[in-house]
Amino acid sequence: MSYSRFHAMRLLGDRLTDELVILSLGGAVDEWYNAAPHMRDASLFQQQLGCVTPEAFGLAVGLPHRRIVSLDTDGGLLFNLGILATLGNERPHNLLVVVWDNEQYQSIGGPRTHTAAGRVDLAAIARGAGVANAFTAETLEEFDQHCAAGLAATEPYLVVAKTDGILEPGIRRKHSDGREDKYIFVRHVEASEGITIMGPSEHN
Repeated sequence: MSYSRFHAMRLLGDRLTDELVILSLGGAVDEWYNAAPHMRDASLFQQQLGCVTPEAFGLAVGLPHRRIVSLDTDGGLLFNLGILATLGNERPHNLLVVVWDNEQYQSIGGPRTHTAAGRVDLAAIARGAGVANAFTAETLEEFDQHCAAGLAATEPYLVVAKTDGILEPGIRRKHSDGREDKYIFVRHVEASEGITIMGPSEHN
């Protein structure tokens, strides 16, 4: 059974207020931009495959009082399964990892990922790496329940969302590029934390 990633994003977005979100390349970018418009400045868009959850882990360690959400993908997590061992050992108390598992590399035309064969279980791999709270959500209702539990958890929480791979039609394209996204996100963190991360440019 699978379901719409966009609809799942809307459920998650409805639960978020002051969290920070890291997400991957591909169709998930435009979908999240539309599903949770109040989280746009608090979201770092377009991170490379294999980097999403590691970057979220870094933020979780650096801002231990802040809830961090990683919106990873099956293809992205498969690029860097070692991050699961890091989460299992370090056990950040403020990190929710969502893995959109549509069983394909959607952004490059849809070649199948290893989860498509039915033998690769990302949640089971996470549990084997020490992430005790790792689950697969087969329905939207299960996904929403896991989001609620994950946002309240005091240890890393991972939910694999079995989505259908159908891009949401008719949504607005995000018009900023990666460099602009970085500055928008950093300025949001600075403003919400009362800190300076990047000062003014130096001119010789």
